[in-house]
Amino acid sequence: MRIEIQRSKRRKKTVAARIVGDTLQVRAPADLPQDELDRVIARLRPRLERQRRQQQALDNEQLAARAAELNRRFFGGRLQIGRVVYVHNQEQRYGSCSPQTAVIRISHRVAAMPAWVRDYVLVHELAHLVEPNHSSRFWALVNRYPRAERARGFLMGACLATADEEA
Repeated sequence: MRIEIQRSKRRKKTVAARIVGDTLQVRAPADLPQDELDRVIARLRPRLERQRRQQQALDNEQLAARAAELNRRFFGGRLQIGRVVYVHNQEQRYGSCSPQTAVIRISHRVAAMPAWVRDYVLVHELAHLVEPNHSSRFWALVNRYPRAERARGFLMGACLATADEEA
């Protein structure tokens, strides 16, 4: 995990830290000695990582519940869903599905997107449990989702924005 330290002359006594993505962001007084800051970070980091894991577990439960609801709504509840989880190692795709194990992985980036976009990504991956390819039958299943076209446009825009940031 990367550590990003921001020192401030306005901050006098306290050190604040939070995990954003894969970065531990630390805000500290400008005059705090580095060795003392290192000790504070060493003390805070395990607690923040534990809180993050707990939040991820809750987020994964909510994601799985939403996938089950979308299964009922758009697939008549007939799909057998394995695990549905957010993952942090998926930077090129928004989601993936393993039809053999019925495991659906959703990029953590989708969690920050509007709910209707997240739902589209889930419906897309659920459709792979029926059609493991991108055939016309697959797209007919995905397009049952009323905001499918709008969500695809949103994801294209997000992809382009990310490409611009990296350039």
